[in-house]
Amino acid sequence: MIFDRLLGRFSKDVGIDLGTANTLVYVKDRGIIINEPSVVAINQKIGQIMAVGNEAKKMVGKTPSYILAVKPLSDGVISDFEVTEKMLKYFIDKVHEGSFNLFARPRVVIGIPLDVTEVEKKAVEDAAYSAGARQVYLVEEPMAAAIGCRLPIQEAIGNMIVDIGGGTTEIAVISLSGVVTSKSIKIAGEEMNKNIIQYARSKFNLLLGEKVAEEIKIKIGSATEQQQVLEAQMRGRDLVTGLPREIIVNDEQIREALTKSIRAIIDNIKATLEITPPELVADIYERGLTISGGGALLKGLDKAISRATQIPVYIADDPLTAVVRGAGYLLDNLELLKTICCPSTSEESS
Repeated sequence: MIFDRLLGRFSKDVGIDLGTANTLVYVKDRGIIINEPSVVAINQKIGQIMAVGNEAKKMVGKTPSYILAVKPLSDGVISDFEVTEKMLKYFIDKVHEGSFNLFARPRVVIGIPLDVTEVEKKAVEDAAYSAGARQVYLVEEPMAAAIGCRLPIQEAIGNMIVDIGGGTTEIAVISLSGVVTSKSIKIAGEEMNKNIIQYARSKFNLLLGEKVAEEIKIKIGSATEQQQVLEAQMRGRDLVTGLPREIIVNDEQIREALTKSIRAIIDNIKATLEITPPELVADIYERGLTISGGGALLKGLDKAISRATQIPVYIADDPLTAVVRGAGYLLDNLELLKTICCPSTSEESS
């Protein structure tokens, strides 16, 4: 224990939002210092990692056969353990760069999706320990997001949060530091990118890359009609001629492409409200619900949800960082952390 405390002196405690699309790292007393894509580029000839984060994302879809640019997380859970471990180690080492990090063993708080299995939980814990963590606390992402949005989760009040990330949308009603009702669906930012790719293929015989689809979604994607027409260039390969082609698309066309995903998110919010105790529903009706995550930035999504549920909808301040800010807040509030963190898989098996 004394040695453990000594190691703690040399390390900086970190909160991590291990997302399908982006990994964010919060360092105690320093704030968010890393916000990079969850992408790793591997040179298969020598079995070494070439790049992580922003540098690796630039390589997606542009690599020779021996270089593999992979996303080690799928739908918010680890799909490639070894690569995730190396990615975490890279980020933890980056945090301790320039300091005496021979003994750096940080305490780590990581956000995980609601519906993860014990095996998936253990994979996250093991990856963090292998990357050099001293202690690992797992916190459900909607809970971390609610804390990051400064919702009064410890009170006997219904707080509803919808966290729309890259791989999953997490919907939860929280009261007295616990999740009362929840739903987790695998429809979020990446699914919306696929919707745009599918739409371009079926409507225009145009094959798009994922990066182009994402750029179009960010630029002109919307859930409700916009006051003025938004347009963007859609560049890809013509499926008939096999040659490059560019067309101009507008927000109405992209809205049509995204309709299915948006409707699924709204239907699941309604379904969560239907199974929520009436006292909490009354609170939510009065106080509204909060949306966070990258998906919250989709134009008009708050209006679309509000229209469908008849409840006020608020977009979190800086929705992309809500989960990691919540994880960072918990580093300073160990009592609350111990109350809401998921039981460790090693504790459960012992």
